[in-house]
Amino acid sequence: MATAAIVSASGYSGQETLDRVLGHPELELVALGSDSLAGSEPSELDPRLARNGSRRAPAFVANEAALASGADVAFVCLEHERAAALEPPSAGVVVDLSGAHRLADPALYASWYGFSHPRPGDLASWSYGLPELSPASGRLIANPGCYATAAILALLPLAEAVDPASVVVDAKSGMTGAGRGLKASSHAGFVLENLSAYKVGTHQHEPEIAQALGFPVCFVPHLLPIRRGLAATCYVRGIGAAEARGRLEAAYAAAPAVSVLPEGITPELSRVQGTDAAELAVFGDRATDHAIVICAIDNLGKGAAGQAIQNANLALGFPETAGLRLAGVRV
Repeated sequence: MATAAIVSASGYSGQETLDRVLGHPELELVALGSDSLAGSEPSELDPRLARNGSRRAPAFVANEAALASGADVAFVCLEHERAAALEPPSAGVVVDLSGAHRLADPALYASWYGFSHPRPGDLASWSYGLPELSPASGRLIANPGCYATAAILALLPLAEAVDPASVVVDAKSGMTGAGRGLKASSHAGFVLENLSAYKVGTHQHEPEIAQALGFPVCFVPHLLPIRRGLAATCYVRGIGAAEARGRLEAAYAAAPAVSVLPEGITPELSRVQGTDAAELAVFGDRATDHAIVICAIDNLGKGAAGQAIQNANLALGFPETAGLRLAGVRV
């Protein structure tokens, strides 16, 4: 059994990671970090953590102490700029769920994330880890963003065949994708009974998608009036639906967390919410020569904590699906 630490466990991604670590057959949680909850029992975050029969979580410590705990794997769930400033421990696997280490070019952080990267020379030490298509190659792992995960899963197997100038990604996510911090756009009065585009042409996952595909795409995210779940509808030219399906089926034939649905069946958020799975479907448009690829994931599952667990499993030599939520029928 390996030991695990979570840095900043009080946000949405941190809580989801905590839940998976506590249920993981090969991980023992030894450090639980939160600067605001340091010294508190885990039940201060969620009373369910005090129930009899649950695996014991240690008391909270400061985030710096959690990172320095010497755990075999540390999951970093800090905000982008704070994570970028961290000096990783000298040993052990680190999985960063923020965007602080996803982009290889440090110059992109100022324009897309709003800060100059404080440790630009360290970026080359981090490996971008999308398990199905580009598994991480080192102990420092940059976990992909949620929108980027869905778009790359849908498009990377097709990238060599499509017309790059034609690619459009229309994506929609639940409100937890914006994090736990309060802002006007997360108020119930704004979100409920509403659908709104945001960060049009400026979202930080856009260069991440371009980095993976090798070309830029037109990407527009939208906020859904739901808690969790993400769907990306990708429009491409230069490849037919049959060829696109063949490429996707070949790419994910052995992927336990990604399924290409049978013809005529569309991905649904209700089937992936609360899971670490991804659903893909391919369609052709009768009136144009577009192929349409749709990907549905849970933004907190395959788009964050579930993928972080996948990356840790591969880095530590555990079965890829250990601790993941993949089976069952949810209603």
